[in-house]
Amino acid sequence: MNTLQNASASLWEAVSTTVDARDPFVSNAETSLTLRDLLAGSVLGGRCQELSGRSVLIATTDQLIAAAALIELDGVARRMVLCPPGLSAESLPSIVKSAEADAIVSDRIIDGPGTARVRSFIHCDGKIVPKGYVSPGPVRQAQGRRYETEWVLLTSGTTGVPKLVVHTLASLAGAIDIGQPGNGRAIWSTFYDIRRYGGLQIFLRAMLTGSSLLLSSAQRSTADFLACVGAHGVTHISGTPSHWRRALMSSSAHLIAPEYIRLSGEIADQAILNHLAQVYPKARIAHAFATTEAGVAFVVNDVITGFPMSVLTRTPGVEMKVENGSLRIRSARTASRYLDQEHGPLMDADGFVDTTDLLDLRNERYYFVGRRDGVINVGGLKVHPEEVEEVINRHPEVRMSLVRTKKNPITGALVVADVVLRSAPAPQSDGVRQIQQDILLLCREELASHKVPAIINFVATLAVAESGKLIRRHA
Repeated sequence: MNTLQNASASLWEAVSTTVDARDPFVSNAETSLTLRDLLAGSVLGGRCQELSGRSVLIATTDQLIAAAALIELDGVARRMVLCPPGLSAESLPSIVKSAEADAIVSDRIIDGPGTARVRSFIHCDGKIVPKGYVSPGPVRQAQGRRYETEWVLLTSGTTGVPKLVVHTLASLAGAIDIGQPGNGRAIWSTFYDIRRYGGLQIFLRAMLTGSSLLLSSAQRSTADFLACVGAHGVTHISGTPSHWRRALMSSSAHLIAPEYIRLSGEIADQAILNHLAQVYPKARIAHAFATTEAGVAFVVNDVITGFPMSVLTRTPGVEMKVENGSLRIRSARTASRYLDQEHGPLMDADGFVDTTDLLDLRNERYYFVGRRDGVINVGGLKVHPEEVEEVINRHPEVRMSLVRTKKNPITGALVVADVVLRSAPAPQSDGVRQIQQDILLLCREELASHKVPAIINFVATLAVAESGKLIRRHA
């Protein structure tokens, strides 16, 4: 596997070696820029070297500006903090303090008591202007100063201040095969935002292989995004299973013809894998396991949920084990630490990251059953929501489902399932009651009695977070 060999190489230097006659581009709905434009110009108004050795918050609303800033600043800044969309203003002071941020790059005004320590603010309007100085790579070499920039990603937790996870370009790119056949010809896209780990992986995969990239937008509907994907001739596209379930519900699902589909971020159950294979029969379908802390561990290509037992011992460059039921990972792809020490160590004394993802071994294949912190306690018995969802999603009339808990004075909690149907019969009709009974029968056949939903609600949609994952709330 040909990966990024020089750990101290910057993204600018790596990208500069991939630009060739194909002239790859990065595009959003309004603007398209070639990598040549990004390398020859500056989104920072020519002020890149002003940020040399600094800790920089990249807090733009526009992904394309963020992409250009990452290329300019890697190897120049001491640290880059990727602020995802939707980051609350209340979280900003803590992030500025933990990251020791002394500069902000943004396309909007960011001001407040929590930013008092920031010495530089570079406003970006998205225009790429010619560099008024020597390009970043040669400048670093001429000055004899070169940074292995820290890339700080924020976890997508739903409560409290996000954790700040420290990576480098080398750890982020550790799973990317730069020399794979077909690189450069591919046009990538992703439902993810590139300032989250899943989206950043696709951004780097495109940049480091000389491929083009179409960015998504939170302001666009799924239907509009898919239409744009089709119009740009996207060949490779990634997202969470929830992203893909929404896509398959869209009237624009038929407008795309991907050669490669990649799922990550949530459990890829057999129902979604089968449905994708049915709708896009010519596409190669893969599901990857990765977390912000542990990095990319492995990719499964057999279109079967779970993964073969051999993956634990035969994945090059990655050590894995199952301890107390959860998957633990050690590799050069893992993050180095949490920047905010209050969250404790990122890995154990042996260098393994506990993913808290629980596994069940059946017939020499491991299956994900859920996360340790997501267990529902029903009268002292454990229920993993994802395990119940996997069964419900097998029903041919079910598009997607979310299993949650509801407080109960007797058992402590009830299992409740919110279900989106492929086509909704009239409320209270015989058709609805029949589907409900069929789902319950399926659950009783496959699950222990305490895991069978006590309540099934048919809903029009399910809430999906900006990370692309289902939002799980307790009632």
